[in-house]
Amino acid sequence: QGPLVESGGGLIQAGGSLRLSCAASGQAFSSYTMAWFRQAPGKERRFVAGISRSGGSTSYADSVKGRFTISRDNGKKAVYLQMNSAKPEDTAVYYCAAEGDSPGLIWMGASHYDYWGQGTQVTVSS
Repeated sequence: QGPLVESGGGLIQAGGSLRLSCAASGQAFSSYTMAWFRQAPGKERRFVAGISRSGGSTSYADSVKGRFTISRDNGKKAVYLQMNSAKPEDTAVYYCAAEGDSPGLIWMGASHYDYWGQGTQVTVSS
């Protein structure tokens, strides 16, 4: 898997929406489970959402369930995170990550992921 590049971050008001994108350059994008993590200042990096290689399975952190949606387009080598009903506590740097060793599993631990993007800042104002 090649470099991952996130985009779409920015400043939004509470209750607003934002769509993050992550573009991959590797040839084997469809062979990787993809995930979004986030890290707030002074806190550890935490799992937000993950999606299986085919896109048929997804997993979400309880804190975003029902508000965020992860999706992927293997033809475009991209993964997305649609953020709705944003809350101030969603403020963080958001990272996309790729994991290629465990087909059928969506790991929530950051240590399982092999490739990371540089992150994109999301700020939700109250």
